[in-house]
Amino acid sequence: MAVLAPTPENPHPGMGFREFVLFVAAMMGTNAIAIDSMLPALPAIGKALGIDTANHTQLVITSYLLGFGVAQIIYGTLADRFGRRPVLLVGLVIYTLASVGASFAWSFEVMLTARALQGIGAAAIRILAVTIVRDCYSGRQMARVMSLAFIVFLSVPILAPSIGQVIVLFAPWRVIFHLLCLLGVVLIYWTWRRLPETLHPEDRSPISLAGIRHAFGLVFRTRVTVGYMLAMTMAMGGLFGFISSAQQVFADTFQAERFFTLIFAIIAFFMALSSLVNARIVERLGMRRVSHAALLGYMVIALLHAGVVLAGFENIVTFSILQAAMMFFFGLMVSNFNAMAMEPVGHVAGTASSALGFVSTVGGALLSFLLGQSFDGTTRPLTVGFATLSVFALIFVLFAERGRLFNVHGAAGYAPSPGGSSPGK
Repeated sequence: MAVLAPTPENPHPGMGFREFVLFVAAMMGTNAIAIDSMLPALPAIGKALGIDTANHTQLVITSYLLGFGVAQIIYGTLADRFGRRPVLLVGLVIYTLASVGASFAWSFEVMLTARALQGIGAAAIRILAVTIVRDCYSGRQMARVMSLAFIVFLSVPILAPSIGQVIVLFAPWRVIFHLLCLLGVVLIYWTWRRLPETLHPEDRSPISLAGIRHAFGLVFRTRVTVGYMLAMTMAMGGLFGFISSAQQVFADTFQAERFFTLIFAIIAFFMALSSLVNARIVERLGMRRVSHAALLGYMVIALLHAGVVLAGFENIVTFSILQAAMMFFFGLMVSNFNAMAMEPVGHVAGTASSALGFVSTVGGALLSFLLGQSFDGTTRPLTVGFATLSVFALIFVLFAERGRLFNVHGAAGYAPSPGGSSPGK
């Protein structure tokens, strides 16, 4: 297909602005729908594939997250070398074929393999969505595109479990994977027909192992980056632990499976709301004030929730309210943690972003596996796990900031990258 060359006035000539925003939102949504639509189907998947331990069905989520996390480390480098469009198409093909494989899985091992491959494909889609926007826009225009796409994307975690629930009620669980396959096919066609290559030929960079080693070494030697990366890992461990265990909590602990998708949607709404609130207040108050206050709020709620459970007062109402409050603070916390982790290493942003995504996603998936496998029919392991992870997140933030919270001038000991944002934000 002949494609017009992008220009500053028309950076993605294959499609208009609104279509471009919708396209980016659709790419970002592939990850959320591949996780959240599974949740109502986990018991049916376990029964069909002969899983006699309910906790093991959580591996359908964990295997996807591990594939998604591990693969993030390579796609940025490949896209810089070979271009955005071919790497995105490869990721979409992997995602689609893995969805087909999962829909025909005849054993639990095949299912887990297909889910890991699906995560590997989704990692390319997620990484390239942001990269393509960065190619086409900068500054406030980039922020506008990402904000508009994010508003569409935020509806996915709210709606996805309900979509999965409707499918399970009226069709076999394998139809969920048919839906994911259809989404992949639509995005492949959309990319092939409408998206031009957004990386200019002169900006292609060769794959340099020495350069990659240098960039990763810089990331892991930078105190602020390491501290916020590990704090983010603790927070992601709590989020993934909640997602993996949520269906069992409502079905087995509260005997209220019929309310699962509704309450999950309400909790997801509070996380979406906090993201919108953050976008409005962060420029005025600064990332450190917002995220540090959110971390303390998150930790207080987590400790309170653990106390409620240990005192024997837990019920579906206390769980739902306290979990929604935690997710509100989570939304104010994590995006700022990611931005602050990137501040000192902006001159190696691609590699740094890959490293952050790898550590936080893989580490979070492993932590969530430990939380999920501890499920004993109560919310005790989950809530005590939240409290413990929140305390460790605070410790890592204090490490990053040399013991000082709300330091508007940023942590001492590093210089911002040339042209980067001020650490005082």
